[in-house]
Amino acid sequence: MDEETTILIIDDEVEIGNYLKTLITQFGYRAEIATSGRDGLQAIQRVKPQLVILDVVMPDMDGLEVLKRIQEEKMDTSVIMLSGHRQTSTVVGAMKLGATDFLNKPFDPDELQFTISKVLERRELISEVQRLKKQVSDQNGNQILFGNSDKMGAIKEIIDQVADTDITILIRGESGTGKGMIARFIYMNSSRRDRHFVNVNCAALPGELLESELFGYERGAFTGAHKKKPGKFEFANHGTIFLDEVGEIPLPLQAKLLQVLQDGEFSPLGSEQDVRVDARVIAASNRDLEADVAQGKFREDLYFRLNVVNITVPPLRERIEEIPILTEHFLQKYNRKYNKDYKKISKETIALFMQYNWPGNVRELENMIKRVVVLESEKPIVTEFLLKEEEKASQIQKNVSLQESGRKLQAPSEFSFIDPLLEGRDDNVTLREISKEASQRAEKELIEKILKQTNWNRKRTAEILQVSYKALLYKIKENKIDKFSDF
Repeated sequence: MDEETTILIIDDEVEIGNYLKTLITQFGYRAEIATSGRDGLQAIQRVKPQLVILDVVMPDMDGLEVLKRIQEEKMDTSVIMLSGHRQTSTVVGAMKLGATDFLNKPFDPDELQFTISKVLERRELISEVQRLKKQVSDQNGNQILFGNSDKMGAIKEIIDQVADTDITILIRGESGTGKGMIARFIYMNSSRRDRHFVNVNCAALPGELLESELFGYERGAFTGAHKKKPGKFEFANHGTIFLDEVGEIPLPLQAKLLQVLQDGEFSPLGSEQDVRVDARVIAASNRDLEADVAQGKFREDLYFRLNVVNITVPPLRERIEEIPILTEHFLQKYNRKYNKDYKKISKETIALFMQYNWPGNVRELENMIKRVVVLESEKPIVTEFLLKEEEKASQIQKNVSLQESGRKLQAPSEFSFIDPLLEGRDDNVTLREISKEASQRAEKELIEKILKQTNWNRKRTAEILQVSYKALLYKIKENKIDKFSDF
């Protein structure tokens, strides 16, 4: 839960207000109390809560009037109405005025927690949808996502045909190609765009935790299950659920997922009753699912259920014409985020980008541009690119040498870069030994160059090299890199 999330309680009954504050604090949120409608309106302006829990019946200004003022003054907060009177007209009136949800007194703490969680998740989703809708509503938004390549254009045509249906979609592609962005684009162009979009990373949790995350559990279902918890499929009811890395789901759990796809129902852990849901499923995987099916690692019937429509996102190396567009997009994005004003990536750097293989795909490119903006320099990544090219050329030369010499490595005199590695060795030197030493030397040179670029700022160097700070310190010690040595 987000520790910065603030919930304001507006209730003239002090005991109820304090009770609500205690519960909300236990749920992991920050809570504030106002004991009248007028004080509540002032408190909203002061503390800027993400959520208001508002009592309907209050003496000076009732809850419906407060709600009306919140909407008129366009205060950026969601509202849950709270009432001891079970009158349908009150509920309808509150919803018409813009309340997000409604609870009757007395309420169960679990019901309160579930309602708060649901409202906050919907609020976050609406914010994300508005941001993404703005991006994709104009031509530039579509161009960023689909670029100007024929392969991505073909994907756009498929999405246009299937987005506004309930058909199950399987998105294939290497890690970092933008499968999650494609899933969100499908969702935003569907009839379910005003409902929940629930994202589940199936590779992030072990099987036993993933089952409870997807399907929820009843109180007492296992040790530590002190209260009922709904699963992601329940949150996605009438909306869309995105199962990222679906190929990582363990076999026993695959059968339960198959039941949801076939029948639209499942049993939470510890429950004897089925729960019915209407959720559109979009799945993604970077695995060879056909090979997994052949090896018995993935159920064939589940594969066919997921693979109704197949979208394969090509790697960035197969659509390099998009690199200039994506580069400009990420440059603007991180200029805004970090309040920078890095004008333009140079033509020379773009040329390097166009020649690179991009094993990390779009995600790697985004991280590259982020580093340029943060460091306000292209030199570190250009240095890294050049070193990679040197390593690549070095490896090619080694391979050529190996082919010419058969089983023994003979270093021709023109390959002067190998000579220092062979100095003082006998003729039985192995390729593995040479490769290991060459790799260590290249690693040391790269670390030294980036440290020099950052004026020995080890934290920034670790960020550029995309390793942990602890790992960098170990490598500095292992390679005997001295701050005062002459690089």
